[in-house]
Amino acid sequence: AERIQVAGEPLPDAALAAALGEALALGPDLTFFEAATLAAFLAFRRAGVELAVLEVGLGGRLDATNVVPAPAVGAITRIALDHMDILGPTLPAIAREKAGIAKAGMPLVVGALDADVEEAIVAVAAAAGARVERATEDAAAQTLVAAAPLGLAGAHQRENALVAAAVGLRLGLASDAVAAGLAGARWPGRLETLLTAEGEYLLDAAHNPDGVAALLDHVGPGSERPEALVFGALADKAWAAMLDALAPRFPTRVYASPRGRAPADPAQLAARHDGTPCPSVATALAEARRRVGQGGRVVVCGSIYLVGEARAQLLGLPEDPPVAL
Repeated sequence: AERIQVAGEPLPDAALAAALGEALALGPDLTFFEAATLAAFLAFRRAGVELAVLEVGLGGRLDATNVVPAPAVGAITRIALDHMDILGPTLPAIAREKAGIAKAGMPLVVGALDADVEEAIVAVAAAAGARVERATEDAAAQTLVAAAPLGLAGAHQRENALVAAAVGLRLGLASDAVAAGLAGARWPGRLETLLTAEGEYLLDAAHNPDGVAALLDHVGPGSERPEALVFGALADKAWAAMLDALAPRFPTRVYASPRGRAPADPAQLAARHDGTPCPSVATALAEARRRVGQGGRVVVCGSIYLVGEARAQLLGLPEDPPVAL
């Protein structure tokens, strides 16, 4: 239900069941993501949604969300190496797939990009009849973001906020409404600090090298208090590159397997960078806390599934079974 939200709230179970039932009846042979996308469209229509924000699932050109006619505005934030087996081996190749959302007459807002990446996006957009608009050249958006407090942590979120502000202004939203949205944004599991009776935890869903770089930039080069890393990743992710970047910063390391698709074996992680493999996320959290004490900080990252499970356990929240492609 969290994948389909109306007015900021996950779709209620009854509405989700109705939308999924209708979607599967209309397209019994749809893939998982195609069925979920169609269910979202049906739910939005039933709820009378006036403005829908569609997040592409993978790439853009061939994504299920890309069946919509020209949107009021599109956006592309920074491009990172991920899903390279599907999207291509280089940043420009991935950018061309992302830019496949461009449609005739549509403004396509982009954030700060490398020259070759932007060149690829501009070429695809021009062929589709869309116009690329750089958020970094939008004076109104820049002024707004410079003065606005952000609800999300991390220096990279200011770049994202600039794209979001440029999109909001193009939709005709008032500046104070955009500023309120930036200040009120919440994203559980993204550089999220939890203060519990056992001590402090920092949860971040960094699951590729670019996300890990943003996490390391946020935590800085070192800390005077004890810290431990709880790390786990899916086997098809670039876990070795992520761990190579994290290991020098976090000498105390604990490994666990996220639920979902096939995980990287904690023993394999420990073989690359010495650490303690654990049989479950719960035991990994307990071991990390034992190593740093109540005054230390435990950092959890490497997989969205791992962070979701850890967050539920730390906050005593109910857990749904993982839904993975």
